[in-house]
Amino acid sequence: MNATELRAALSLAFIYVLRMLGLFMVMPVLAILAQDYPDYSVLMVGIAIGGYGLTQAILQIPMGMFSDKFGRKPIIIVGLLLFSLGSLIAGFADSMWMLVLGRILQGTGAIAGAIMALAADVSRENQRPKVMAIIGIAIGFSFYLALMIGPMISNLWGLSGIFFVTAVLAILCIFIVGFVVPSQHKSAPSGDTLPTWKDVANLFGDKQIQKLNISVCLLHMMITLFFMQLPVMLQQMGLMVEVQWKLYLPVLLSSIVGLTVLMGLNRKVSQKVLMLVSILLLMIACAGLSLSTTLFAVAAFAVVFFSGFNYLEANLPAWVSSIAPAGKKGSAMGMYASFQFFGAFLGGMLAGVLNQYFSPSEVLMCAIGILLVWTGIVFNLKSVDRYRRYTLSGVSGAADLERLKKQLLAMPGVVDLALVAHENSVYVKATAEFNLRQAQQIVLDTASGQA
Repeated sequence: MNATELRAALSLAFIYVLRMLGLFMVMPVLAILAQDYPDYSVLMVGIAIGGYGLTQAILQIPMGMFSDKFGRKPIIIVGLLLFSLGSLIAGFADSMWMLVLGRILQGTGAIAGAIMALAADVSRENQRPKVMAIIGIAIGFSFYLALMIGPMISNLWGLSGIFFVTAVLAILCIFIVGFVVPSQHKSAPSGDTLPTWKDVANLFGDKQIQKLNISVCLLHMMITLFFMQLPVMLQQMGLMVEVQWKLYLPVLLSSIVGLTVLMGLNRKVSQKVLMLVSILLLMIACAGLSLSTTLFAVAAFAVVFFSGFNYLEANLPAWVSSIAPAGKKGSAMGMYASFQFFGAFLGGMLAGVLNQYFSPSEVLMCAIGILLVWTGIVFNLKSVDRYRRYTLSGVSGAADLERLKKQLLAMPGVVDLALVAHENSVYVKATAEFNLRQAQQIVLDTASGQA
């Protein structure tokens, strides 16, 4: 990567981390600290924890499209301003209703698509996967960091302090967007980055993608429901919220070992089998936690839970990416992200309702029932090969595109391709047999009118 691409990758990853921290830092503490509000109820806590997911789910695709029309940076800045405003409202909240309003407004800053599109715009095609990988690693890291520092900040400044810190971080991100993130000189081909309504509508009927979207929805329902139970259970066992990070730290580090083991089996075991194993780990964790009476047992089953969760969180997007038709990855991933955030909202709602009538242990047993349903949904899911994706630019003229299509389809390794005339590009999905240099030469020859 050159200096511009490295600066873009690190600055956009930093923005993503700070924004995700603001969404996730409250998860390990809200179920306990919200009890101080005069209109406290477990249902409202559930909505407050998952409320951001509703607006994220609704706006994820439109915000990406707006960035294509009005520019990446303006949409990112608008999203960060909305996120900051929601954080301030939640920070000044003196009731659960105002807290919920703040969380829902936080979710309107749905800038994930715009950030990824900007990363594509400022990077060369051959370096784009590296830039995306850096941002992807940062997204995963932000969740773990949030679990660590959320309880620490709440211990210093209370629940309001978390939201005020979040607002400050969002404003900091605006300055980073304005003065650190490189500006785009041209828009990269967006078929594999940004969604379109037409593509989303067509993909909605794809049975395989449907099952994966439902899977990420249920996965984030589980993690939201999990954090409605775990902090309360730990407090009942004598571990106060301000020191619960001391348990989360070894748990998360240990779960990385579990993730590594599962990832190591990728080459020997099919994706579907590992997915079912990961769901089984979530079931074992929920059953074990519902019966746990010691902190050691809670920690052990939390490791099991996060091992399964981490594997699914890391591999479901890759699976969707593999299944998506050529040139439709942006739409498939936009729809996937919407289901992901909607799952967080449903998890908060469900946990709020269940906790009104059942104990944390009984709620975890209900979660096992949901996991059994999930197993039935994905049992007939087909495993797929991992394909590589390429974007070939520099083609012009309808006749050139038609001739190019025939030539590329005849190449070894080509699985699918899409011609997008208005982008002057061809999207190719291929196996490792695909010869990129040969394809690029065909593009050059076709564009210059050679046979």
